[in-house]
Amino acid sequence: MKITATSEAVKSFQPADSTHFTGPAALSTLAQASGQAPSIFAAVVRFERGARNHWHSHPGGQLLHVIEGEGWVQARGKAPERIRKDDTVTSDPGEEHWHGAGGHGSMTHLAVAVGETRWLEESEAPAD
Repeated sequence: MKITATSEAVKSFQPADSTHFTGPAALSTLAQASGQAPSIFAAVVRFERGARNHWHSHPGGQLLHVIEGEGWVQARGKAPERIRKDDTVTSDPGEEHWHGAGGHGSMTHLAVAVGETRWLEESEAPAD
């Protein structure tokens, strides 16, 4: 068992892969797929103002829990929805979606995903 305080997780941010993110974002990995847990990924992800990830999906779905700020999520074919601190978002297995910060400030969330992320095209920023 390992306990990681949020204050510790946010100290070890690494830049997010710019091929899958628009704008500055960083993550702190909490759990990585391994032989014992081959399909689980968990991280604290911070999006700076206006940053977002590209459209993507997870074969086993994803859970997001906002721990700071506010931002946006959007499922393919639906309107963008604002998310705020303490909101929890779940995406169904295979559901194409994106998430990120709004134009007024940063947003940090915990992300837990099952299965390898399938990255798609760049997402469009919503009107803030």
